Amino acid sequence: MYRYVIEDTRDVPPFNEPASKLTVGTSQLTFQQEEILARYFKGEMELGNTFQNDEEVKFISPGEAIVYRDNLWFDAEFFEYFMDHARRAGRACRAAFSADDKALRSYALPLTTCFEEAFDSQGSPIYLIDLWYFPNGYTDDITPVTVPSGYKEKGFYSVPDFMAQDRGDLTHYLAERAVLSIESWVHIYYASVIFGVFSRGSRFEEKIKTHNFVALKLLWRGIIEQRQVLTTSTVVRVGKNCTIDPSAIINGPTTIGDNCTIGPGVVIDNCAIGDNVNISQGCQLMLSSVANNCFLPFRAALFMTTMMENSIVAQNTCLQMCVIGRNSFVGAGNTFTDFNLIGEKEPDGRVVPRSIKATNVTGAVEEVGQTVLGSAIGHNCRIGSGLIVFPGRMIESDVILFASPQRRVVSRNVSYEESDHHTADVAAGAHQRQYPRASERRQGEMTWERW
Repeated sequence: MYRYVIEDTRDVPPFNEPASKLTVGTSQLTFQQEEILARYFKGEMELGNTFQNDEEVKFISPGEAIVYRDNLWFDAEFFEYFMDHARRAGRACRAAFSADDKALRSYALPLTTCFEEAFDSQGSPIYLIDLWYFPNGYTDDITPVTVPSGYKEKGFYSVPDFMAQDRGDLTHYLAERAVLSIESWVHIYYASVIFGVFSRGSRFEEKIKTHNFVALKLLWRGIIEQRQVLTTSTVVRVGKNCTIDPSAIINGPTTIGDNCTIGPGVVIDNCAIGDNVNISQGCQLMLSSVANNCFLPFRAALFMTTMMENSIVAQNTCLQMCVIGRNSFVGAGNTFTDFNLIGEKEPDGRVVPRSIKATNVTGAVEEVGQTVLGSAIGHNCRIGSGLIVFPGRMIESDVILFASPQRRVVSRNVSYEESDHHTADVAAGAHQRQYPRASERRQGEMTWERW
């Protein structure tokens, strides 16, 4: 079996890095792809050429091969469904999803440029994904394999009607099989949280409801350990050399890596935590992912948020539906808003919440179809205390922000050129830039759309 990779060298804003180098959940996207493939093929794979575009796919060698774009995030369930059906067909296949699939249409299409519109054999509209299987070398005769997400709609906030458009709660479509093209920080949020820990929790609940043996096993484990069933070792997986205070409350499904410290009064509910993470007293984490070597001092809070490695969120700061890059610091007492206070008037006179906008891979601003959404902070950022950040905004990598009379509210994207360290009274070189834009690496220039 040969494995071929199509490189996507475009930088994902605001991180100024290609998607393949970014952390999704608790590990780098490239490692996740390789792990899923190695598990399915049981390690019997050989790396072929690296391609620059789709047209080069035709140059693969004879023999069984898998080809995929390196900015493509997919879970193991999605890949297994595609491969099982492709191998059963015994012919060249390309992964796709239905245009009627609410989950993938809601999360995979906004801010995306890589999916190709097409029709299946019944004439139904589908979207083709850059994931191919060839049983014996390249051929132009490629059959699409439509992978259903198997989504279930579940609420995560019970709110007044003016926030939820008369539905009574805010919902997400949680998938059993999911795929995304990582072209925006919003896609990292979707992959890590919505299709990550949130969907994992949904699948766990459905498994308990439909499999009596699983429910009995979980109950038996609770009796043996004399614990509430969602806190037992069956659903809370803890790595080696961890120190967890007895007063901490950890509900599953949750995974905790090696060498972690969980302080007194910490509450963790359905999260993924990497290695060497320190979560101090009074912190609260729900439906979030924290990568390796992160630190949360006392009373920090994460809700549906993902942190990349080596970052810090200081005390009394609550992040909701946000993405934090690596090696960044978010100071104490910051407020990240997630809801547009001013709505839009419908033709029938109703005022509904205004959809939040975010920046795509080209720098243009688009609607993401979400009523609530947080913000993104790039790599190597230093965010001081007391700032208010509007929803959907980005702070570019290598930026330092101080709260000041001139800027206490971040109402638009903040670029590196607007970083406060350019004007602050600091020694030259006190903050070194580590993540320049690709256009600057090419001696070019790129501008972001302001809003």
